[in-house]
Amino acid sequence: MATHPQVRAARDFLLLHRSDYDTAYAGFSWPDLQLFNFATDWFDGLAEESPDQTALWVIDAAPDGAAGREQKLSFAELRDRSIAAAQWLSGLGVRRGDRILLVLGNCVPLWEIMLASIRLGAVVIPATPQLAPADLADRVDRGEAKLLIADVADQQKFAALEVEYGKVAVDGAGSGAPVPDGWHDYAAVTTDAVGEAGFPGVSRADDPMLLYFTSGTTALPKLVEHTQTSYPIGHLSTMYWMGLRPGDVHLNISSPGWAKHAWSSFFAPWLAGATILVYNYQRFAPRGLLGVLEQTGVTTFCAPPTVWRMLIQTDLGSAKTSIREAFSAGEPLNPEVIEQVKTAWGLTIRDGYGQTETSAQVGNPPGVPLKLGSMGRPLPGYRVRLVDPATGETRTDEGELCLELQPRPLPLMTGYKQRADQFDDGKNEHAFAGDVYHTGDVVSVDEDGYLTYVGRSDDVFKASDYRISPFELESVLIEHPAVAEAAVVPHPDPVRLAVPKAFVILAGDHQPTAEVARDILGYAREHLAPYKRIRIIEFGELPKTISGKIRRVELRNAEQSRSERGEFEFYAQDFE
Repeated sequence: MATHPQVRAARDFLLLHRSDYDTAYAGFSWPDLQLFNFATDWFDGLAEESPDQTALWVIDAAPDGAAGREQKLSFAELRDRSIAAAQWLSGLGVRRGDRILLVLGNCVPLWEIMLASIRLGAVVIPATPQLAPADLADRVDRGEAKLLIADVADQQKFAALEVEYGKVAVDGAGSGAPVPDGWHDYAAVTTDAVGEAGFPGVSRADDPMLLYFTSGTTALPKLVEHTQTSYPIGHLSTMYWMGLRPGDVHLNISSPGWAKHAWSSFFAPWLAGATILVYNYQRFAPRGLLGVLEQTGVTTFCAPPTVWRMLIQTDLGSAKTSIREAFSAGEPLNPEVIEQVKTAWGLTIRDGYGQTETSAQVGNPPGVPLKLGSMGRPLPGYRVRLVDPATGETRTDEGELCLELQPRPLPLMTGYKQRADQFDDGKNEHAFAGDVYHTGDVVSVDEDGYLTYVGRSDDVFKASDYRISPFELESVLIEHPAVAEAAVVPHPDPVRLAVPKAFVILAGDHQPTAEVARDILGYAREHLAPYKRIRIIEFGELPKTISGKIRRVELRNAEQSRSERGEFEFYAQDFE
């Protein structure tokens, strides 16, 4: 069995032109397939071509962050394990189209079950173990899950949930914890009698494969549907942006349950024929991560901005790594962080942009000129248009980033769902208005086609009739040594309509004093235009989604109704 020829040709074209953006962008087209199954039409081909190459390498961190237990599975071993898991799941009643709620951390069975579900044509609903019982109940309900798979350590969260095919317990930590009464034991999966009869893994290209709940930065999580091709093949653009090559050792810092985990810890590396390395930790330790980077020969490394900001507070220059490509996604990365990593490692972190609803849409691929602060240009397979959020007119300077639908990009979701079997017509009408897909993000574009993130369309606000991008102000604040994280929102003002207010988490041993507030406000005043001046600063925690994204909507709403000044809130006028 070989890898699918059309997908292989599209992949090899991008690999060949990995440093020639113009040729790659102009010459690439998405494979047009009627049938495709990532497990049998791609992964099994890799297992035949390179049976002994490591497909998955999981390193569990010790309490101090150092490397502990290691597990390695070759492509051939993981193929056999996933076939055995598919047979076992079928024995529980799982059939094509059935929904499985998968609530696991970074343990080997996560990858086995994902591949097994794809073979069966089942639909996976990935969810993070950090979710509360009410969140999980919502996913079972709206996702119409028939099987629930979770770690034995999290069993109490699921006590009140009932699903048709029952619950499966996975001992992800290898602790030997007992399986709860009434649960199926995943340890029963064995490769002793692996056979492919009855598991051909044939799927229609447009069959549903994934249901993702978004992280809900501005509202309740939306339900996003992807197909057997939209993510498995659509992440060719992600592979191109990352610069992944066959044989790479790729490490991505991401939590299971979110789309970025599927991007960088499943589809994109295996499309390239790379090894997926996982650093599995209970509490993130920057020094522990640096040790893993040094010891394992990682060649490509992706981490969210929060991790990069923690890493630059260590002695990066002393770490001897093999990293060839470094990149970041999830939120825009502040230029100050990029500069510090470049100084320490001689590598420029390449930014990229995408959503749960798509693969990587925009990015800085390797070998092309970078512009500091820009998230890059449209990636192969995507045609973008900037639209005025108010009028719907096409803009050539700044506007909402939208995707052209003629032709429709393969990685784009089928649409938002109310429930697993019902589309949300209202949300889809808004998302696809004007014959484009609306991302909800505002960007600016320069004469060379480079896009720079401005902010969520509902985060950008006006002050004294000037448009204010929170991200731009936050990028300045984060350069101050006392600032670890910041979020800027509008504070009502009777004269200016609104003024920028910054919520700040302090770095290191800095204390929330008037002196520190004056210093930060002064720094911002020196580095921002007068109309962007931050007028108020407040020290405290930032509300975040479970995936770590700041919920500015909570801060904005709170500012609209506040009547009293906070204990650690300081006004610029206090120091004038």
